[in-house]
Amino acid sequence: MENSNKTMKQLQEEVDTYIGQFKEGYFSPLAMLARMTEELGELAREVNHYYGEKPKKATEKENTIEEELGDMLFVLICFANSLNIDLEEAHNRVMEKFNTRDKNRWTRIETEGE
Repeated sequence: MENSNKTMKQLQEEVDTYIGQFKEGYFSPLAMLARMTEELGELAREVNHYYGEKPKKATEKENTIEEELGDMLFVLICFANSLNIDLEEAHNRVMEKFNTRDKNRWTRIETEGE
């Protein structure tokens, strides 16, 4: 599969193919939530190092926020796949909610002609 411009469906299929190689398959929902929490903690640590008040120690491995977001995305896709959730459909539902319920919640950027 090409590495750029993948659809969410393609991402979910790619992860499913990868996990499908192993007898263990997907973890249970509780284990998946624990994995996601672990990855979120690693992301929080990186954000704190780059933007917060806690610089890295010289002995600490150099990770990037991009890597940690990639790990989060992988676990999120695994979680969704394990529960047969179509993430594109889930995303569309959320965007519909934000575009209706929250459409006047934030201050819009003015464009020319307004």
